Amino acid sequence: MSRRATARLFVAIDPPAEVCDELTAWASVAMKGMGAHGGGSPVRLLDPELLHLTLCFLGDRSIAEVAAIEDALAACAEPVGELEIGAPVWLPPRRPRALAVEVRDDLEGSLAALHSGLLDALAQACGFAEERQRRFRAHITLARMRNDAASRRLTDRRPAGERLLPPTPRLSFAPASIVLYRSWLSPAGAAYETLAARTLAPL
Repeated sequence: MSRRATARLFVAIDPPAEVCDELTAWASVAMKGMGAHGGGSPVRLLDPELLHLTLCFLGDRSIAEVAAIEDALAACAEPVGELEIGAPVWLPPRRPRALAVEVRDDLEGSLAALHSGLLDALAQACGFAEERQRRFRAHITLARMRNDAASRRLTDRRPAGERLLPPTPRLSFAPASIVLYRSWLSPAGAAYETLAARTLAPL
């Protein structure tokens, strides 16, 4: 394989299947409440198996770097405590393209520590440093706008639109692993291929 070949990569935490199912059900109800559901909906709900908490989006990286990135996961795989699902949020705030739910860290800040350790390990493994300038905002994306017009249709109704969103379910989970994914883009949406996973020991 050519060393110039690239892959679109990100590192994430996968919530348990039962958490993903409940979040997908909540998102479906939320979109119905805003009149954004069905065949002509401006919003595309994500399937439960696609839900994840992104720790780091690496973008297009050389295939030759994948092995080093896999090693970086092992170097930072510290345990994370119980995380809680928080409030719904439109992202990005100014002209949203996605509906997500916040994820709250545990009292010890173990998720933030994992994120920081991951960035350190990636910097050493492949020189990745782009996300150091961004504030880490833990969230799980549940739905995406199909286009800019869809974003305007829904978000021009804020803050009333935000009040229409029902409370999120009371859910929590302790992450079991961190995963290196390859993202494959298509008109129908992204598909994710697992390249490596590293188990997180329980606290």
